[in-house]
Amino acid sequence: MAADALNPLRGIMFKVLSVVVFLVMQTCIKAAGPDIPAGQITFYRSAFAILPIAIYLTFRRDLLAAFRTDNFLGHLKRGFLGILAMACGFYGLVHLPLPDAIAIGYASPLMAVVFAAVILGETVRFYRWTAVFIGIFGVLIISWPKLTMFREGGFASEQALGALAVLLSAVLGGLAMVQVRQLVRTEKTSTIVLYFSLTASVFALVSLPFGWASLPLKPALLLIASGICGGIAQIFLTESYRHADVSTIAPFEYTSILLGIAVAFLLFGDIPTTTMLIGTAITVSAGIFIIYREHQLGLERKAARRASPPAS
Repeated sequence: MAADALNPLRGIMFKVLSVVVFLVMQTCIKAAGPDIPAGQITFYRSAFAILPIAIYLTFRRDLLAAFRTDNFLGHLKRGFLGILAMACGFYGLVHLPLPDAIAIGYASPLMAVVFAAVILGETVRFYRWTAVFIGIFGVLIISWPKLTMFREGGFASEQALGALAVLLSAVLGGLAMVQVRQLVRTEKTSTIVLYFSLTASVFALVSLPFGWASLPLKPALLLIASGICGGIAQIFLTESYRHADVSTIAPFEYTSILLGIAVAFLLFGDIPTTTMLIGTAITVSAGIFIIYREHQLGLERKAARRASPPAS
């Protein structure tokens, strides 16, 4: 590791900052209102994220280099999966209480483990499979009260559709994570971040003929702010990986649920339900266990490499 990578406290600080700013982004989207099409929200989120990302890359003198890629098709795949995941997630965000949307979204890294095993052929042993299934069970506990609302109609059915949308977003997000794992083998982080915002913006424009809302000033400003916040949060997240191992900072992702509950109560009057809290506790525990196992396996692989004699 480089010298600047040996500062886990700084890495944790950047990770928590990214969680906070991502939550501000989600709050802006939710505050903009439920009547804005998901494709339109996704365009604002992607297009205006380019501004802080471009400034950041320019400051690092990495902007022109970030445009160089040998895998443009891979970036298109990642952008397509990412834009679908965001659109579904944003639809669920505006139709669900904020903590529920955040908690159901925790299924995404669980799905990434499944897809990494199926698509990339990664070895996933009993403990991690068990954690994945327990985590998915926790997500179902959170989602089930919303899904049963299909029978009641009205706003309740909108919450059911929102829960399904966030679940679909988690599946698509898991596929996107697998695509990123393939990209990082040959592509720079700055290239992946920049091309995602660019391709996602273009893909989101496809939804324009299907009808975008005419936005008053306040919702428009909130969506612009959501995009800028999304770009800034991505920068903080990238910086966190420069200063600490993934296994060190990943558990701090779950601080978002505590902050989300507080914001939802103060701004939107949402009170967490018992099933939501129980399901979240199960899902978060499973996610942290997977992170722990990944860390342990990483240490074992390093030890095995040190113990292996050099090839003659």
